[in-house]
Amino acid sequence: MTAQRTNLSEEITSKFILALHSSHETFGISVLDLNEPIKSVRSSTFQIGRLLSNNLLTCVEDLLPAKSWTKLSRLAVATGPGSFTSTRLTVVMARTIAQQINCSLDGVSSFALMAPRLAKQLDSEQLQKPFWIAQKLKRRGIVAGLYHLKNSPKTIQQKFLEIKAPHLIHEELNIHPALSAQVDVRSDVEYLLKISLEAHRSKQDSPWHNVTPIYPTSPVGNV
Repeated sequence: MTAQRTNLSEEITSKFILALHSSHETFGISVLDLNEPIKSVRSSTFQIGRLLSNNLLTCVEDLLPAKSWTKLSRLAVATGPGSFTSTRLTVVMARTIAQQINCSLDGVSSFALMAPRLAKQLDSEQLQKPFWIAQKLKRRGIVAGLYHLKNSPKTIQQKFLEIKAPHLIHEELNIHPALSAQVDVRSDVEYLLKISLEAHRSKQDSPWHNVTPIYPTSPVGNV
């Protein structure tokens, strides 16, 4: 009986941050309890590809049941570039929840999330200057974003500045240095969660209506 009362008390006082990443065929989720932000981190990835539309809510509830969504203090979502449908679905879900419970929503591009990992490929001299992250599309060219390591980072989210968000560039444009985009959904969604935690600690206001998906190319018609 005592154990049950303790669990009930913990459930009542819990406040969560939830991060979602669907800019790849693998769907990533990470969540933490603000009462124990380090020990409570839980993450999962789901290899569901185009089936995300049918399984989005079920996957999220696997880590955080719907009855606890009202206890979210903050959300975070990867805004792309990625699949048009999956990115849109997850951003719309995050925006809807944030609007309904009136909490902040942090939107971060998938390229910005991978920047700290990929930057390890650069030498110290190259890190002094902005660098590109690029991805060649099967059709319609190259998507690239420009990033820069700040000299005196104070927080995780200040470490890498996104100078130019991912956008479609001409294939003949010479960008250097350019690192190939490499998605690691588990690492990137956990990094997204850390960014949101630091934004929460600094009381950063992030209105849900400012977060929109990144679509470098239109799903229909000519670019």
